[in-house]
Amino acid sequence: MAQTTVEPLTSSSEAKTTKAKGYAAHSATTPLEPLSLKRREPGPDDVQIEILYCGVCHSDLHTVRNEWTNTTYPVVPGHEIVGRVTKVGTKVKKLKEGDLAAVGCMVDSCGHCEECKAGLENYCQQGLVLTYNSPDPHLGGMTYGGYSTSIVVNERFVLHVPKSLELAGVAPLLCAGITTYSPLPALEGRQGPEGGGRRPRRPGTHGGEIGECDGRACDAVYDFGAQA
Repeated sequence: MAQTTVEPLTSSSEAKTTKAKGYAAHSATTPLEPLSLKRREPGPDDVQIEILYCGVCHSDLHTVRNEWTNTTYPVVPGHEIVGRVTKVGTKVKKLKEGDLAAVGCMVDSCGHCEECKAGLENYCQQGLVLTYNSPDPHLGGMTYGGYSTSIVVNERFVLHVPKSLELAGVAPLLCAGITTYSPLPALEGRQGPEGGGRRPRRPGTHGGEIGECDGRACDAVYDFGAQA
């Protein structure tokens, strides 16, 4: 995904920060190492989260190894984040201190272009901010991800997590889970063959789109509890 260059909202010298710790890659060939980093103090619309779990996505590996040739080092990967809210801004309404929360692959956008207004922030024309390896409009430099002790995110990109869920199992839903689920609402009401529902297509076929499939591949998917 192409990244948009955004101008910092405040200079790094003006922004108030807190200390955090993470694991970073310093090159495409070295292992992750401990890194001391800074997070901004929560603004009026921000949520500060103590990270309890972070899933490992293959995007993390691509980025660490610079296989997409756009990595800025050091890079702290991780965009399947689950944790506990430790502080909220004065304008935050849907979350409070002590709540369980989750963050996926985006942490900010301009909020006022047509795409953002339509709920398609991933197509933001002005300034999509990814969770890591993306220009940071608040502190300058690049964003650092969930392989760390804490993170501060605009409320619009934070999800509330019910206490009844197993937190370690929630983390993969923030990337692989939502990627699989997101086409389903668009297919609501559409019929498959013989009036049946749409069925998951064999992975890798037609870009992994949701469609019809047959044979053992589909049977295996439904044995795991998939529903169309």
